[in-house]
Amino acid sequence: MAASVVNAYSDPCIPEWMNAPHSTGTSIMACEFNGGVVIGADSRTTTGAYIANRVTDKLTRISDHIYCCRSGSAADTQAIADIVTYHLRQIYSVPIGGMVQRQQVSIGGSGSSYVYGYVDANFKPNMSKEEAIKFVTNTLTLAILRDGSSGGVVRLGVITEAGVERSVVLGDQLPKFYEG
Repeated sequence: MAASVVNAYSDPCIPEWMNAPHSTGTSIMACEFNGGVVIGADSRTTTGAYIANRVTDKLTRISDHIYCCRSGSAADTQAIADIVTYHLRQIYSVPIGGMVQRQQVSIGGSGSSYVYGYVDANFKPNMSKEEAIKFVTNTLTLAILRDGSSGGVVRLGVITEAGVERSVVLGDQLPKFYEG
């Protein structure tokens, strides 16, 4: 006689996609500094195990001073980016489930699980712009090194009252870490 497994979360009123596993397959980050916010993301887009794009820009402009770091379904995150409104120098994380929470630093995507310890040990409030850029670059580099769904280059944006400065750290220019 075959055993049957009952999903404790099955409910005929809840669509199947609500209980489906979610994969964010990327590494994104935002960090406040004493004059604004540094945002960053890797550039790899995956479809399952297939690398669909190595140079994706996951930093989406909302307005002159508002950007959205995107992870997950490109169509869904673009739709959210189109309706997002929040203020300069604030970071909001919107995890799966839709809760909105203001934070001084936020990491997301599949690569984030590899760098929480690094972020906890190295984040400090009121960093200078240069310290925040180095912190975000180092964090995303570590995520890229450890997460198979993250990769490519590190794209950065520095958002201040004066506007946004965009830059790219190419793969051969990423910081070196011990890989023993």
